[in-house]
Parts: sequence; structure tokens; C-alpha cells
Amino acid sequence: MPLIINQIRCPVNLEKDEIINRALKSVGLSGKENNAAIYKTSLDARRQDIKYVHSVIVTLGSAREEEAVCRKYPDVHYAAEPDFSPTVSSVKRAGRVCIAGFGPAGIFCALALAEKGYRPLVLEKGGDMDSRTMAVKRYWDGGELDENSNVQFGEGGAGTFSDGKLTTRIKDPLCRYVLKRLTEFGAPAEILTKAKPHIGTDNLRGVIKAIRRRIISLGGEVRFLTPLTDIHLNGGEIDRIAFTGGECECSALVAAVGHSAGGFFELLGEKGIFMEPKPFSVGVRIEHLQKDVDLSLYGAHAGDPLLPKGEYQLSCRMPSGRAAYTFCMCPGGVVVPAASEYGTVVTNGMSEFARDGENANCAIAVSVSPNDTDGGVFGGLKFIKDIERRAFVCGGGIKAPATDVGGFLSGRPSLNTKITPSYSRGVAVCELRDIFPRFVTDMLEIGLGDFSKKMKCFRDTSAVLTAPETRTSSPIRITRNEKGNSVSVGNLFPCGEGAGYAGGIISAAVDGLKTAAEIMSRQSP
Repeated sequence: MPLIINQIRCPVNLEKDEIINRALKSVGLSGKENNAAIYKTSLDARRQDIKYVHSVIVTLGSAREEEAVCRKYPDVHYAAEPDFSPTVSSVKRAGRVCIAGFGPAGIFCALALAEKGYRPLVLEKGGDMDSRTMAVKRYWDGGELDENSNVQFGEGGAGTFSDGKLTTRIKDPLCRYVLKRLTEFGAPAEILTKAKPHIGTDNLRGVIKAIRRRIISLGGEVRFLTPLTDIHLNGGEIDRIAFTGGECECSALVAAVGHSAGGFFELLGEKGIFMEPKPFSVGVRIEHLQKDVDLSLYGAHAGDPLLPKGEYQLSCRMPSGRAAYTFCMCPGGVVVPAASEYGTVVTNGMSEFARDGENANCAIAVSVSPNDTDGGVFGGLKFIKDIERRAFVCGGGIKAPATDVGGFLSGRPSLNTKITPSYSRGVAVCELRDIFPRFVTDMLEIGLGDFSKKMKCFRDTSAVLTAPETRTSSPIRITRNEKGNSVSVGNLFPCGEGAGYAGGIISAAVDGLKTAAEIMSRQSP
């Protein structure tokens, strides 16, 4: 079995062969016949003593030698290659396996099922990639919002218009399986070796279309502009579903609808399906010049073409448990309009693979608990919608509310800044305390003060705050049991970020794979 040699610290300009030789030498394997390659690379910029930290994968000639090396060197371990080999049942069930939503969870669930012969039916509220991209561009250019095809709804889910970040906190071996499958469908090979891989919005769109073509070639069906409209329960299970333009028998329903599917949550509530409120976050997007972020991280090394665009992750927690943290950092990116409902303003961040824009942006999010809302399962949804509607009013119906950091902290909103706000529909100078509850803006103040002690760019009072960022995660969990099905309905499978069980492209995709495996274990293709 291959070995991973970890913690190989090297100068940023060291060639690949030299890195591998250094790794082999560190465990007494220098000069031996082997098959070695760089497995993973991360950047260590602490105290601006900049190094790359590599891990190297190597195959030796014998299991005995591999065991001896693992035993002797603590930074060496066996490489567990990702394996997805679900057990397929022989039990026949009437109806189709149906999937509501074609974001990362729905995509990988459908792909896994299709490759085992299940021919799933996918229902997606939004449009296909090309028509959706056109609808989003019209809105970004100042046109009317399409409530079906937008940044939240459509092929690829909300992640289609983001940085395409592929980082995750989960440690599941299937994460690497997902990365490998993405490269099969056209993602850059470097996502397999970067510690903080990103695919870029531009690359992600082509990859998703390629996966969809694969699903269809295997007998699966993907229907766009076709939301699920009703489910029929019989004896504790779903036996039929209805959707725009038709209905069908259903043997299993995967709910992979994403975090913005308020209408779907309401449908489940009407059917008496158990859900519960969960913590979430709201906040703003902050924009700095990318060169100032690089300078904060790299110091005198800023501008070195061998270094990646600077990115960061910061957090601050109070004794009460309230937290502010940075989220979805987009180097060289833009702040984008991300509403999915008329009369609201929502922001998000996006960058393409090159990350070559002038500004960097990220969310500064403040934690919100169910106790902070009006209560009940739908309290969080109402809390979010109220913020988005107030932002719409404050921005005059088109623009997003904004102020520089100095104006926010002083209570005198302004945009006296060297930074050009990137929000394409324009920004209006507004008091953010008119949009958010006071506990949110109080924590934003605390967070900005704390972050300014950690990174120089956060001391810049001309940095731009654009509001609101409200779609960090779902405020509702469709509660499921340890087998993955709803605690109320035996063949309803809540899945991914919208169901409250994932956060980001990779973790949602992994959840989709596991959901597919559970369905396979219960019924035959």
C-alpha cells in the first residue's frame, strides 16, 4: 500500500524532483527504486517566514519495508485510497428514484445512482447552465430578477456562482474520491495536490455540464425549470410525487434542494414532516485591495509570482458563545448580486480560476441561534427574509447597502475609499444598523476590531462593507436518522447543505454519495 511522507518544508522555488528527493531522504529511502509523487501542498506564511509544506506519496517494493518505515517515522502513514463500492440490493420497489435539486449533493447522488443502473429522475427548479448563466448576467447588469434561474437556483446550485472552493472540514476519504471524479470531468489536476483547492467558477460550469451528460447517457433524466410541487404519503412513505408538467411513482425521494428553498420547506411543513431550526449566520461582504491582503500575509514577499493569491480565515468568539468569522474568501474576486426573490437584496462572493481581479472579498458572518429569532421551525427563514427586504428598501430597490469600515464604526456611513466596490448593480451609502438587528452589528464591530489585530489590511478603514450576506447555511434541518432517511418518512432522504447536513461543495457531494449508497442498499436498479 502506498505511503504518505508528511511535513516536508521547502522553499517556495524548489523544483518538484528536489522536493521528492528531500522527502525520501528524510525517511532513509533516498536512492532506492520507487514510484513517488507530490501528494499535497500547503503554504505556511506564519510570521512571514514563507515555506511550502509538502506531503509525498511513495510505493515501495514490499509490505514488510513499508511497515518498517511507518513504524520508525511518525510523519509517515499509509495512504488510504478513496473507494466508493456500495452494496446493491436485489429488492425491487415500484417507482423511480427521484432527486429534487441539482447542486453538488444532487449531482453526485444522481451520478452514483446512474452509474449503477438506477436511471434517476432529477427535478431542478432553475434552468440549465447556459440559460441560467444568461439570466444571472441580465440581473447583474441591472435587469429583472428571474425567481427560478438565479445565483441560488439552477444547474450546479449556489456553488456555480462562487469561487468553486473545494476545501472542507470533514475528514472523510470520499472527499478525495469527489476530487478525483471532478478531474475526470475536466477540473484542473492541481485540485488533487493543493491543500486549499479551488476550481474557479469558469471551470466549474463546464465540469457540471459534463457530469450531467454522463448521467443522461446512462439513462438518467434531468429536468430543468421543473420544481417539485407535491408529495403523496401512503403508510409513512412517499408513493407519488408531482412536479411542473407531470407526476410519477416514487420509490425514494432525495431532498437536495439547497439552503434557499423556502417553498420546499413549507411543503414539508404542510405534510407534517419533522424539521427543526438550526444555527446559521448573517453578515456583510468586506472588500480590500488584493495587494493589501497579499502584503498583510506575505510582507516583503508580496508580489512574488511563485506565491498564490493571499487568502485568510479569521474568527472571534465571545464568552457568550456569539461569534464573528470570515467565510467564503474570494481572492481576486467580486461581490455579486445573489437574490432569489423579488423585493430583496442578497450578496455573495465569486472569483474565477485565475483569481486576477483587483479586489479580494469575503463574508464577515455573525452567528445566529434559533433563540435569536421569532421561534419555531420557520423563525430563521423569516429573520433572513426581513433583513433582505430591509436591504432592498435601504438600497433603493436596485443597489446594495454599503459603507466603508470607518463610516460603519463611527455611525456616519460613507464611501470615502480607494477601493471601487465590485457589486455590479451599484451600491448606496447606508447605515447597516438599519438593516441588521443590533446584536449583529455589535458583533461585527467586535469582529472587525479583533481581526485588525491579526491582519494589517483589516486596519484599513477604507475597506468596503456591502450588505447583506444571508445565505451562509440553511436555518432549517430536515431531521434524518442514522440511516439517512427522514425521521418522519422512510423513503425521504434529506441531503446536502439545504437539508442541514453539509456546508460547501465537497461535503455536499460526499453527502450525496452516501445518500445514493443508502438507497442502493435498499432497492435494486
